[in-house]
Amino acid sequence: MGGPNLLRSQVALSDRNGELIVPIIQGGRQSAGMPAIPMSPADEQAVAGYVRSVVATIGNQGRPPSIGKAAPSVLVGDASAGQAYFTTKCGSCHSATGDLQGIATRISDPKTLQNMWVAGGGRGRRGGPPPGTPSSRRTIMATVTLPSGEKVEGALFRIDDFFVTVGLNDGATRTFRREGDVPKVEVRDPMQAHRDLLAVYTDKDIHDVTAYLVTLK
Repeated sequence: MGGPNLLRSQVALSDRNGELIVPIIQGGRQSAGMPAIPMSPADEQAVAGYVRSVVATIGNQGRPPSIGKAAPSVLVGDASAGQAYFTTKCGSCHSATGDLQGIATRISDPKTLQNMWVAGGGRGRRGGPPPGTPSSRRTIMATVTLPSGEKVEGALFRIDDFFVTVGLNDGATRTFRREGDVPKVEVRDPMQAHRDLLAVYTDKDIHDVTAYLVTLK
């Protein structure tokens, strides 16, 4: 907010392989108020590549990217490597002949497809579905076990050190006061595996999987 416009930056316009952008990421402009941003060398190169890809879409006379030339294609990965990654990391929950069959036909734009799968097809949400709406496969669920042994299960609306609130299928909500581990609360987030992978995806992984998914028509 208030930083330099990269569409007018001589550094961004002149960078060819990260040689100008990466030193800034590493702290080359701390004296100007921009701290170093800790990230791996691969991520530094990925950020530099992204900045170049945005700059490449600028139209004549500095027109915004949206009315300039088309952005470079995201289809730069290895589909075979993407299939192997998918089989190893995603195959226990997803199938090319099951839930993902025809996904490249349903989502024909490769960039939209890439954004969709990286986000896990949509975020699981705390807050539950609207009252009376059955939970979806992405809804974060909770089971509250009371000292009496009674179990109450529903969509997780709220949880903190003091209260837990769940939404029931009939539209009602129940809130329980928490004191330490009483009552016992078990949270099941069906999208947790996707969130865990966000921390370990490499730029190559993302492009390879996207190159594979576009073949599923």
